[in-house]
Amino acid sequence: MAKFNKNTSKYLKPFKNWFILISAGFLIWMIFFDANSWLIHHELNNDIEALENEKEYYKREIEKDKKAIKKISSEVGLEKFARETYYMKRENEDIYIIEYEDSLNVKNNE
Repeated sequence: MAKFNKNTSKYLKPFKNWFILISAGFLIWMIFFDANSWLIHHELNNDIEALENEKEYYKREIEKDKKAIKKISSEVGLEKFARETYYMKRENEDIYIIEYEDSLNVKNNE
């Protein structure tokens, strides 16, 4: 029975020290339970990274839109856009739309 107490006391000896107990409790508290815990910081860092990626996406979209606006701002570009997108035409002009089989959305009833 004495050997059992010596082996267990050898492993429990660090936990009898108040400094180690308080430090371990403090670390556990700061990692998991505190309002500024590591877990919350990790979630917030992930949110920040996602928002920065979204910001970059919108910056690229703004640049594409600026280029499109620049193209449309001229008379020739505006006419080209109106003809291609809205199938507008001048007076006394006929427009024929040619669609190929691979560009049609056909549903097969098989």
